[in-house]
Amino acid sequence: MSSFSDLGVPARLDSVLSGLGITDPTPIQAATLPDALAGRDVLGRGRTGSGKTFAFLLPLVARLEGGRRAQATRPRALILAPTRELVGQIDDSLRPLAQAAGLSTRTVFGGVGQNPQVQALRRGVDIVVACPGRLEDLIGQGHCSLADVEITVLDEADHMADLGFLPGVQRLLRATPDAGQRLLFSATLDRGVDKLVREFMRKPVTHEADSAQSPVATMTHHVLHIDHEHRLPILVDLVSAPGRTVVFTRTKHRAKALARQLNREGVPAVELHGNLGQNARTRNMDAFHSGQATALVATDIAARGIHVDDVSLVVHADPPTEHKAYLHRSGRTARAGNEGTVVTLMTSEQRRDVQQLTKAAGIKPTTTRIAGASHAVLAELAPGERSRPGAFVAPTQQATQKSGQKSGQKSGQKSGQRSGGAPKSGPRSRGNEPGSTKPGGGSPRKRNRRRGGNGGGAPQGGQGGQGNGGNRSQGGNRSGRSRSGASSASSQRGHSAASFSRGR
Repeated sequence: MSSFSDLGVPARLDSVLSGLGITDPTPIQAATLPDALAGRDVLGRGRTGSGKTFAFLLPLVARLEGGRRAQATRPRALILAPTRELVGQIDDSLRPLAQAAGLSTRTVFGGVGQNPQVQALRRGVDIVVACPGRLEDLIGQGHCSLADVEITVLDEADHMADLGFLPGVQRLLRATPDAGQRLLFSATLDRGVDKLVREFMRKPVTHEADSAQSPVATMTHHVLHIDHEHRLPILVDLVSAPGRTVVFTRTKHRAKALARQLNREGVPAVELHGNLGQNARTRNMDAFHSGQATALVATDIAARGIHVDDVSLVVHADPPTEHKAYLHRSGRTARAGNEGTVVTLMTSEQRRDVQQLTKAAGIKPTTTRIAGASHAVLAELAPGERSRPGAFVAPTQQATQKSGQKSGQKSGQKSGQRSGGAPKSGPRSRGNEPGSTKPGGGSPRKRNRRRGGNGGGAPQGGQGGQGNGGNRSQGGNRSGRSRSGASSASSQRGHSAASFSRGR
């Protein structure tokens, strides 16, 4: 087998790969690298997990190294990908190569503020890794020009066509110089991709190592024929097994609901779909990578950006609508030579659709009819002792819970001090100062009476009383409590304030 250096990869980049533990080229890399390094347009097809990313990153970095400096707002190379997750994955692989070659990179995608992206472009960036939508926005605002792009890469081109990104991709490619090199990589080459090839590629060299329908030797496929009411118990059993599991649904609503159900059953699960903001997506993927969450519930659109080498099980909770989605979903397991299992849950109504789906995907799954979560086949598909350590709690939720606990403790302490009648020593707190007339001070009863009354509600402008000022029943009791030297009229006023509070 040829080495990277034999294929023409510069020694500096070969050294970076060795440091990452990558020593032998995959079939798609061995097939495409010589032509890509020579500057030819390349059309490469390889199944998910076949090593396509380094197949285009290595020639891109090698050909840019030692060239002119990037001008402000005018990158020298462009990589387009359909999802934010995939953009991030590509940039993670690109960064060590670019640093070794002295090149700068920048990701561009929506869901986050654009100012950091704009500032980076103004400083000059060699390689931009982008989603089409945000990049078009920045170009339209005058923050970026593609007039100096020497190399353009389209990753997951078929998926961009499926998602309706094709018109945007065409507009972006038309903004790049005609003489530039173009590398197009995809798991499948369908009619949408053919449009791009005919318009933008000049005498492309086509390589189809690792056909999308060639079986992965380490991946096994199973279909579980179930009744609808058993879907959740079966899912809970499968994802409770040791290891990481990716569960796919058809819709964002289903992904969110299913993640909530799994957490309720004690399985730490996170969701990934288009409705999440970038911070939430990053947080959830970090939790899945670190093992804080053992189940990831995702939609098809997210399938292209999930790269975790040790996913042992993929479950199609909802069978996909077409075979390409099945292949890409399933490609989340059995990566980097690891073994993996793919399970599709199928009801009687879905039988014909699933049969057509697996046939189109070139898969011959083992089908088992099961009547519930106690069937022995579940332990075979997902071996190991079941564990439900509890729901995943995001860091922000943990902070909120701790804050609530501390607030409750302080509230109880303050309430106990007031009910005990113990005098306070030292300077009085403004918020709890019975006689204060400062903003935010004074007794709640007097202050609220002056302002029209919130009847024992929270103080309007001070810090005091946060512990229980908002509790109306406590406010009523406080207003009705007589103090030393207070007249009976004072108690009557307090009772009236408490009654007003309850009637608001």
